[in-house]
Parts: sequence; structure tokens; C-alpha cells
Amino acid sequence: MVGGNWFVIDASGVVLGRLATKVARMLIGKDKPTYTPHLDCGDHIVVVNADKVKLTGNKIDQKVYHRHSGWPGGLKTTPIRSMLQRRPEEVVREAVLGMLPKNKLRARRAKKLRVYAGSEGLARHTGQKPQPIAL
Repeated sequence: MVGGNWFVIDASGVVLGRLATKVARMLIGKDKPTYTPHLDCGDHIVVVNADKVKLTGNKIDQKVYHRHSGWPGGLKTTPIRSMLQRRPEEVVREAVLGMLPKNKLRARRAKKLRVYAGSEGLARHTGQKPQPIAL
């Protein structure tokens, strides 16, 4: 499907995992009656206020992100608390991308996701007339 609808989701006070599952389902297109597994029939999603997302339990103190440079001793860990302060968009993006299927459509679906820390990013997409979605 070419094009697709545009939706905006406000992440203020929303639990990160619940936000990520809803966004992933909409990117895949599973909420549509025309869903076809081998086609990209998802919508464009704009997530605003990513810096106000909530974490449950002790995740703010215990959850860490890992990345490896490929060299011996190249494992870097970053706690989620510092990620939320420096780059809250990446926290939401990583949560959503982790819930997308690992197949050939993943990159195309990931391009339809736009995440902004505040609400000023929404002004970039007024031409697409995104419809608000309540969670």
C-alpha cells in the first residue's frame, strides 16, 4: 500500500511497553482489516513527548542498553536513566523496533516511525494532517 494514514501519539504518562506494542501493531498494519503479512500496509506514526514516558517497577534503576564495538573489551552499557535524559527518542525507538518482526519489511516499517522528545516535532508534520490517537 502506497502512502498510508498519519497518526500522532502523545507519550505523556504512558507506560513505555504499552506504547511500544500499540505503535508496533500500527506500523505493521495489524489493526486494519486489509492486513497482509507479506506486504507493508502499516501507517505513519509520530510519537511526541517521548521524554515524559513512564517506566514501571525498578526499570529506571536496573534496565541497561548494551552495544558492542566488535573489538575485545568493546562492550558499552548505558543505563536507561541517562538515556532518558540525553536521548529520550532513542528509548522509545528501541522499544518499538524490538517489537517489530525481524524480516525484510522491518527497515521499511521503521522508516514510518518518527519520535520527538517534546511536542515541537509535531509542527514538521502538519502538512500530513496526522490524526491523534489516545492510549
